[in-house]
Amino acid sequence: MRLRFDLGTVVLDEPPHDFQPPACLHWDGRVDRWRAQAHHYRPLLEHLKRAGLECRNAAPAYPTLTLSSRLEHDPHPFQTEALAAWQRAGRRGVIVLPTGAGKSQVGQMAIASVQRGTLVVAPTIDLMNQWYDLLCAAFGEHIGLIGGGYYEPQALTVTTYDSAYRHMDRLGNRWGLVIFDECHHLPGEMYSHAAQMCLAPYRLGLTATPERADGRHVLLDDLIGPRVYAKGIKELSGEYLADYVTERLTVHLTPEEEAEYRQARGRFYDFIVDHGIVLDGLAGWHRFIRESARSRKGRQALLAHQRSKKLALGTSAKLRTLDFLLKKHARERTLIFTSDNDTVYAISTAFLIPAITHHTPTKERKAILEGFNRGDYLALATSKVLNEGVNVPEASVAVILSGSGSTREHVQRLGRVLRKREGKQAVLYEVITAGTVEEGISRRRRQHAAYQNDER
Repeated sequence: MRLRFDLGTVVLDEPPHDFQPPACLHWDGRVDRWRAQAHHYRPLLEHLKRAGLECRNAAPAYPTLTLSSRLEHDPHPFQTEALAAWQRAGRRGVIVLPTGAGKSQVGQMAIASVQRGTLVVAPTIDLMNQWYDLLCAAFGEHIGLIGGGYYEPQALTVTTYDSAYRHMDRLGNRWGLVIFDECHHLPGEMYSHAAQMCLAPYRLGLTATPERADGRHVLLDDLIGPRVYAKGIKELSGEYLADYVTERLTVHLTPEEEAEYRQARGRFYDFIVDHGIVLDGLAGWHRFIRESARSRKGRQALLAHQRSKKLALGTSAKLRTLDFLLKKHARERTLIFTSDNDTVYAISTAFLIPAITHHTPTKERKAILEGFNRGDYLALATSKVLNEGVNVPEASVAVILSGSGSTREHVQRLGRVLRKREGKQAVLYEVITAGTVEEGISRRRRQHAAYQNDER
């Protein structure tokens, strides 16, 4: 028999006549061969070995390396524990650590322990560049890049989820270890194919927030391996992460805003009651969207919902509260988060501070972040683009003016200010509008251990 890699799959040629295929193999009548998705490579080999079948293995094309890290700093005990747990699990699995806890160092340690060609997959160009810099510093300058205009596959390569999905059918046998950073992105309908088309027998997932609202995080067990180690923000704060507190501040609509808000909510609720819609999750919301597209009243109800939400999230009282907080923390680096770009630009204009959105050019974004870390700018306004994948170790204050009900988003925003520094006391302010839908949004997104028994 011969096992070979073919366009994101592994193909078994010329098995014996009495061959009993495992469940992962399927007969491909087009070529009269047994075929499996490439990520079944390791269990398939293990099955053949248990069955006592000899097989010429021509599938892998990854090298064995002799790496030693140039970075001279001892890992924290929890990082050593995480790596050991992953090794005990057969070098497959997910490690859950908070933002700022050094997940990338654990990844570097895994590369050094496996000594095989490795692909690191990151969700953004910024994170790809951070991994590239880390691997260059740790292992040398011959690090490949796939993404951001580069196509340079090497024994050690960094790429993005988008690029991995596009190229893995051709390159999926080039690496023995694949590291999925921020691996909660991986179970997406498209990105999951990147893991399925890769035969790497060793797999590591890194994330602070593995759970997904759509429930697809359960696919991580198959795509990477089980959760093998987890530490939370509460467990690491103080010694390894900055001490922190969270504080909820309540503001009120003006009388004019209050009247407009009640009118808009009334129009929205009248529509969903008339159509028997129950907003008990995504299914109810999707039904409302479908119904709203079918009539003029539906369109008006959708616009009313959007207007009421805009009033709740962007009341003028929030800007007055922000002014107070910026003055209170005038000497500290502050990140201001909102749910929309319009508010970001309004804050930038009102307070003369830089803004970063998905429209910000790459070079300008880089210059702003470098200026923020140097202290040239003491505050920075953003929407969602800095939720993850950005290094702002000097930030110690986060102000959440508005956001979604996502627990992951809220934890990620807290993580932006938790980098450890001598004497640092991080604080996260959540500014919510009383008597509006924002109170429910706030309750939903705080369902995480990082926020329990800590708020003022």
